[in-house]
Amino acid sequence: MSVEQVETGRPALDQDRVGQFAGQVVGDIAAVLAGATMYIGHHAGLYAAMADGEPLTPEGVAERAGAHPRYVREWLGAQAASGYVHYDPDSGTYRLPPEHAAVLADATSPAYLGGANDSMAAIWAAADTVAADFTAGEGVPWHAHDPRMFSGTAELFRPSYEAFLTSEWIPSLDGIEDKLTAGGLVADVGCGHGVSTIVMGRSYPASHIYGFDGHEASITAARRRAADAGVAENTGFEVAQAAELPGDGYDLVCFFDALHDMGDPVAALVRAREVLASDGAVMLIEPLAQDRVEDNLTPVNRMFYSASTLVCTANGIAQGNHPVLGAQAGEAALREVLNRAGFTRVRRTADAPINLVLEARP
Repeated sequence: MSVEQVETGRPALDQDRVGQFAGQVVGDIAAVLAGATMYIGHHAGLYAAMADGEPLTPEGVAERAGAHPRYVREWLGAQAASGYVHYDPDSGTYRLPPEHAAVLADATSPAYLGGANDSMAAIWAAADTVAADFTAGEGVPWHAHDPRMFSGTAELFRPSYEAFLTSEWIPSLDGIEDKLTAGGLVADVGCGHGVSTIVMGRSYPASHIYGFDGHEASITAARRRAADAGVAENTGFEVAQAAELPGDGYDLVCFFDALHDMGDPVAALVRAREVLASDGAVMLIEPLAQDRVEDNLTPVNRMFYSASTLVCTANGIAQGNHPVLGAQAGEAALREVLNRAGFTRVRRTADAPINLVLEARP
């Protein structure tokens, strides 16, 4: 036993490993702060000001964005240290490379993440509430979050939906695209701000696409977005809980990154089965996760586990705490709840960078 163990009653520590791990934690703290600077870069128009890739001085960025030069100089230092922008010490200029602009400044890019940090801001705003609920165990419902949660979630998933939904995911289903092209009926359950509903409404003008969500403010936002997108004629939105889905005869019932948030996913799927047309299908879009924890220890899974702790699992507990799936449920758990709800034919039809696609039929 070492002197340190005798004096403190604690095991001796490998100080090199302590230092290495402390450095990792410092890096994570820096990443959290960098996320805040990303939030500012989006909302203050700084990324937009640099989107053309031209080298700019801090004063040049400030002039383009209408921002205070001293703030911008410090912000650019943080961006350069994060590797978000490139700094040229010879000219004293900063440049946003086109590949980085596709992620931070171009809202039409499939890789765009510029608005997603709104969710991160909302998650931090709720951290104390969720921490207290670890003891209370009552859950934190979706509607209790800061409004940035809803807009940020829409922005996180919108690029994938716009890139893959009607080009790959729906075509991967057996016979469904033909129905929607000819004129079908679709229910988008847990539609949020209606991003997925609008994409389908735009791609299948002969069909009627209805979005349902239990959050009234999101339904109001979805109606406004649909009108702005010019698809109000063949889309509609209604406040409704998943287990009380109105209507019937749907050719397609969709859950876009929503089932894992629900307090009773089996009840939601039972209702989806009840309202399907005889040859209709459920399309389940969920975060791409493996079935075992040890296979999910990646940066993307880290993001989803963390968000699920603070948002998805908290909402599921608040809604009834049945089988709370969480955002990293994995295909096996998803198949299990589908089977329990009466779906006997389930197949995985497609993957995307952060999603998997399951088709289910009774």
